[in-house]
Amino acid sequence: MGVIAARGVTVELDGRIVLEAVDLDVLDGEVLVLVGPNGAGKSTLLSVLSGERAPAAGSVTVDGRSIGDYGAEELARSRSVFTQENAVSFPFRVAEVVAMGRAPWARTVASRDDVDVVARSLAEADVADLASRRMTHLSGGEKARVALARVLAQRTRTVLLDEPTAALDLRHEEEVMRLARGMAADGRAVCVVLHDLALAAAYADRMALIAHGTLTAIGTPREVLTEQRVADAYGLPVRVLDVDGVPTVIPRR
Repeated sequence: MGVIAARGVTVELDGRIVLEAVDLDVLDGEVLVLVGPNGAGKSTLLSVLSGERAPAAGSVTVDGRSIGDYGAEELARSRSVFTQENAVSFPFRVAEVVAMGRAPWARTVASRDDVDVVARSLAEADVADLASRRMTHLSGGEKARVALARVLAQRTRTVLLDEPTAALDLRHEEEVMRLARGMAADGRAVCVVLHDLALAAAYADRMALIAHGTLTAIGTPREVLTEQRVADAYGLPVRVLDVDGVPTVIPRR
């Protein structure tokens, strides 16, 4: 059983089942990537794993305890979450936003490291040069990197990232996934939602393919990304090529 374990998770939205009977473990020391077509339920599943959404059926545990037994502050010290909604409408400075990630550790011994942790997180997300800038003056990609730095500053054992590369250029996409790999190498559990199958295959220890509200396949990228399985999930004929040892999906045009 993983540090976060989902069993039989079913979610209904507006009377429609969007996830059905999903079993999934998020394990220490690995990058687990959730992939699948739009509307498949990837972000919904991540929100259930984070404790932000309660399933209609099934259970989620963190370190063997029901996620519902955790208080908000205790849960925030256990896992951090990057969401697609990372807008900041007030003119906070970048360093102030990143420092918000330290809020769960206020009044604890760990708060002594706040200044150093914020500085390291700014550097890791490549936004140290923006520290004094106002959030309202940043581009979409810069805002996304600041939001990631805030998540990094939380310094939790488990990190959940919902499309962290969506607004980023090619270099920063790679840097974000290298950060994810580095966190896993440090023994942390990392779960990422991605649309880019090539990027997912390059950095994932395991991939979970979500389609039609179900967990269609889980395993290594090579095990999950078969031509038939991807075609069935996305409704598009594809070829799967080996590029430098990484399975790479290309549509049949």
